[in-house]
Amino acid sequence: MSNTKNTSESQPEQRSSQNSQTSEKSVSAKQTDGASDGGTAKRRPRPAPKPKPKPMEILREARAQLAELTGMVAESVSSFEQTQDGWALEVEVLELERVPDTMSLMASYQVELDSEGQLTGYRRVRRYERGRSDARRSG
Repeated sequence: MSNTKNTSESQPEQRSSQNSQTSEKSVSAKQTDGASDGGTAKRRPRPAPKPKPKPMEILREARAQLAELTGMVAESVSSFEQTQDGWALEVEVLELERVPDTMSLMASYQVELDSEGQLTGYRRVRRYERGRSDARRSG
């Protein structure tokens, strides 16, 4: 019976030591966060900046985004350049498929992307039959 009495007497001491350990852990966690120590503790490292997308990644993503938005197949990219705000492309799109294929209607879309390759705008700048070339301009 003395064994039972010792166990019940020691329980409050164990609870007290567990509480002090828990509060020490929470203080320690706050210090590593820099929240309670005025910012002098070690801070978590910031995530590394995203690497710039490569030109081929930009082209693929631009074609995919335009196709998703318009529902039309982007067949080719006829111009591609980097701008101050990101990228500018001209994309050739199949607008209306006809038989024979040379009678299909094509369109050129001016596509603008931000520096990360996300489409910010597009507009159709020209519509033509696939089999037709641009008219010659004499100057």
